[in-house]
Amino acid sequence: MKLDLNALATPCYIVDEDLLKKNLLRLKSVSDITDCRILLAQKGFSMFGVYPLISRFLSGSTASGLYEARLGHEHLGGETHIFSPAYREDEFDEILSICDHIVFNSFAQWRKFRSRVKHCGRRISCGLRINPEYSEIKTELYDPCAPFSRLGVTIDRFEPDELEGIEGLHFHTMCEQNADVLMRTLRVVEEKFEPYLRMVKWVNFGGGHHITRKDYDIAVLISCVSRFSRKYGVRVYLEPGEAVALNAGYLAARVLDTVENDMSIAVLDTSAACHMPDVLEMPYRPEIVGAASPGKQQFTYRLSGPTCLAGDVIGDYSFREPLKPGDVLIFCDMAHYTMVKNNTFNGMRLPSICLYSEAAGLRTLKSFGYEDFKGRLS
Repeated sequence: MKLDLNALATPCYIVDEDLLKKNLLRLKSVSDITDCRILLAQKGFSMFGVYPLISRFLSGSTASGLYEARLGHEHLGGETHIFSPAYREDEFDEILSICDHIVFNSFAQWRKFRSRVKHCGRRISCGLRINPEYSEIKTELYDPCAPFSRLGVTIDRFEPDELEGIEGLHFHTMCEQNADVLMRTLRVVEEKFEPYLRMVKWVNFGGGHHITRKDYDIAVLISCVSRFSRKYGVRVYLEPGEAVALNAGYLAARVLDTVENDMSIAVLDTSAACHMPDVLEMPYRPEIVGAASPGKQQFTYRLSGPTCLAGDVIGDYSFREPLKPGDVLIFCDMAHYTMVKNNTFNGMRLPSICLYSEAAGLRTLKSFGYEDFKGRLS
């Protein structure tokens, strides 16, 4: 990526269209080989400016609520799927008008809305989310199969007599994981739910598949999907969000000041809490171009945001040269779970959204200002 860093209006997210296309080609190869359908999970990446590109490679989108469903329906096309732990009465008619698949979280929700689905005048395929009570996620905040989870029906709460009209089953048990985890998960799903797998037309394996990661075992994924679809005679769906945009985006930020307090601290014009909240929630440590772990290079700094939150800290990094106000830092892998989760705490300016390609250079798709902050309040 060839950019004049000094000319960047920071903070800004920069999505590399060429890298995004590389991810999409890999996902498309999986769907071509296995005949599965791959959907964009918009909860991870909702940059609708690139939806026309994504629509050339994926089968559609999946949503966690009405607004995401509208976004996918209006800008990406293809199939529009939705899952919610519980649907609002006042939104359900609009959901019926735009969604092709609706997944219900409980038999109670299915009983509540099935008549409206049946009489809505559109062909809608309905599914039920199941909870196999198995996952290998280490961070409980992101584990949908943790004890007391509200997400999905466990086998001891399953109601076979209520399956009339249900065409699919959905499970989501993974987060940033490789295909070996899917293989072990499928064993549990099949052990617990096999009779019902033979009664449906499709099974959605959910998200969390890190398909575009360098070390991801594509062969195992292809084997899992192909075996499962042949055995049960079902269409398999995958709904990655992170894998679509993995390593395809950046966040550019400037140093505003440096201070000393038993170590060197750099205050940036970007915030972990506002612009990359998973740094605090996951937590994880983003890579920075030209930076290394503390002490690896001569000058070590604690990088922090400009908000009043004491814990608004991105992490400790070392650099070859001392940082000074005006220096631009490029944070890597900042396309997913950034734009969709950012916020304006402290009245922080939201980063601009930019698109880059080698052919077209850098284009700013959207900038934000005071009215965007004010418009969320009253």
